[in-house]
Amino acid sequence: MSAKVPVGKVCVGQFAGSHGVRGLVKLKSFTGDPAAVASYGPLVDETGGRSFRVTLQGKAKELFLAKVEGVTSREQAQALAGVLLHVDRSALPDTGDEDEFYHADLVGLRAELADGSLYGTVKAIHDFGGGDVLEIRIASGALEMLPFSKACVPVVDVRNGRLVVDLPAVIEAREGQDEGDSDEDGKEAGEGGP
Repeated sequence: MSAKVPVGKVCVGQFAGSHGVRGLVKLKSFTGDPAAVASYGPLVDETGGRSFRVTLQGKAKELFLAKVEGVTSREQAQALAGVLLHVDRSALPDTGDEDEFYHADLVGLRAELADGSLYGTVKAIHDFGGGDVLEIRIASGALEMLPFSKACVPVVDVRNGRLVVDLPAVIEAREGQDEGDSDEDGKEAGEGGP
């Protein structure tokens, strides 16, 4: 998901449409314990401008059915479809493990090379379907997209506000992707045959 997340907020769920005629909303949870989505207090939309008090009422397949305070009709519930829900980072439990962190914890970290020199600053984390990708504003001011893998980012040190980027691993990962763009005969994708 690559929507802009409000500063200091973590995306914990998304409204997915209406259920019935009395204003119940389908809710997809992104939390480790899916039912915890309603326990963090008021949820806010991606702009931070709307607040929602949610009470879970049941389940429908993989989604929760939720009552949203002030929503009493199917039309009101349907109007919320697609809204991403956020909470304050401070409302979430501590991971208790230095190797575990929330994506929101990475935004703003200093990205360093192995020798400790500045590479840039983490601006966002995206998932376009092929795995997590870090968006880094490099020292020159340009934006760089790097695969967020153990090989490319071997050290994540949230406590000290930094992560380490292994540029040779990044280059190797990119070359591997480029090789995947050619067909089985070794011709580049889009090249004509004999």
